[in-house]
Amino acid sequence: MSNELVINSTQDGERIALLQDKRLIEYHFDRNDTNYSVGDIFLGTVKKVMPGLNAAFIDIGYQKDAFLHYGDLGEQFPSLVKWMKGVQSQKTTVGALKSFQFEGPLDKVGKAADVFKKGQQLLVQIVKEPISTKGPRLSMDISMAGRYLVLVPFSNTISVSKKIVSKTERERLKRLIASIKPDNFGVIIRTVAEGREVADLDKDMQSMTASWDTLFKTLRTAKPNDKVLGELGRSSSMLRDLLNESFDSITVDAAPMYEEMRSYLQKIAPDKLGLLKLHTGKVKVFEHVGLEKQLKTLFGKTVTVPGGGYLVIEHTEALHVIDVNSGNKSNQESDQEATALMINMLAAKEVARQLRLRDMGGIIVVDFIDMKSAESRKKVEDAVRDIMKHDKARFTILPITKFGLLQITRQRVRPAENIITGEVCPTCGGTGKISASILVTDEIDNSIEDLLVTQNQSGISLYVHPFLHAYYTKGLVSKQMKWYLKYYKWVKVMKDTSLGLTDYRIEDERGEEIELHSPAAAMSRLQDREVEELTD
Repeated sequence: MSNELVINSTQDGERIALLQDKRLIEYHFDRNDTNYSVGDIFLGTVKKVMPGLNAAFIDIGYQKDAFLHYGDLGEQFPSLVKWMKGVQSQKTTVGALKSFQFEGPLDKVGKAADVFKKGQQLLVQIVKEPISTKGPRLSMDISMAGRYLVLVPFSNTISVSKKIVSKTERERLKRLIASIKPDNFGVIIRTVAEGREVADLDKDMQSMTASWDTLFKTLRTAKPNDKVLGELGRSSSMLRDLLNESFDSITVDAAPMYEEMRSYLQKIAPDKLGLLKLHTGKVKVFEHVGLEKQLKTLFGKTVTVPGGGYLVIEHTEALHVIDVNSGNKSNQESDQEATALMINMLAAKEVARQLRLRDMGGIIVVDFIDMKSAESRKKVEDAVRDIMKHDKARFTILPITKFGLLQITRQRVRPAENIITGEVCPTCGGTGKISASILVTDEIDNSIEDLLVTQNQSGISLYVHPFLHAYYTKGLVSKQMKWYLKYYKWVKVMKDTSLGLTDYRIEDERGEEIELHSPAAAMSRLQDREVEELTD
């Protein structure tokens, strides 16, 4: 299985696409104006304490106050507050926590009103970006993510990802981390650390402790609402989380982004530098690798399922709804149950892909085609679960109901990606109306006369819809021949299937399009000429 990362830089930000075997499976748009990303750490100020919600609203500079629940403070909250006050008062002079004395753990069932005070400054980290009308969601369980490890200050616990199942490997990793981790820092060992040598892990550890030192230095002079430590950009964070042996290429189309990615790869994986390529062709990089067409077909309301059937996807404020339909595959199997199972199994793969591709979070309800057999429903449910195990977001899948409904909850940390796939009709301009088709030939005749007689043009070419092409060129004495007999100049008439029935364009002998008067003006001149003829 090959993985490719393609990054297109635009004025508004970077479009980031992850391809698996040439098929798009993840898409992100990292906007330049987004200053509130998951992982960013701010010096916030308590604006309002809400005892009824057991939470507080925190000002971090966003237009809406961020939300901090008591349950997101973390056990180390008292120690973090103590350390933060020491840094701001300049009493704490080093970032290392070796000699720091921990406070007791936070009471898990305490009350927000007992720990928050209006105007209090807190070191907070964004765990969910602003979505719709809601501000960011915060945590004070501060952590710094690396490629193989996650560093957790004010803790001495070493934990290993549950996806590393080998007991021997888990023990080996714990021993290695215990020997290299700084005092009073906890560590979470990520799945990708499996099989890694101590040198790789130590390099990752050094990078995260350097980030902690940066946070310490910035906090000493930080003002309320300042960003104390920023998370990596979306493209670099994807590299950090996804880069592995199966990566084939990383393609970018802007020199600054190329240098940023090169610098980051030099830090985390120098052996992968050969995968990084700068696209310099005239054709845009997304067009070059066939991504533009995939984006248009995958982000619409209706999505075709490879192998048969299609999905209809609707988004609401409360949940996402996906309806599975059979399309033209309803007669492929011997009976209704077998047909439903076949289509649902194919749809299950596409549903899992769409959740990851659009980054849909919250509640998702999938309406599969009804299946009477419990065994068939279990097969479809297992198929969704098996494909979604590669998804980085946390999720829960409930059994399919007897009505064929599958309920999924998926971690939502960012707004769902959405691409407008509908286009404004080039003929009517979105109005739903076009000029009267019966008049188009009069408009063309008038334009031809204007160019050949008034402007004394020659060697012109007329491009029209194939229907009009036949009208002008067919017959013993065609309209094209009549023009020649009238003006003694030949007009080439060419087919152009991209033009609407009432559209046309005219090019000069150099192949440059001639700017014509508007149809309304042309018709006005035509009517004026008819009036003159009537009054003569």
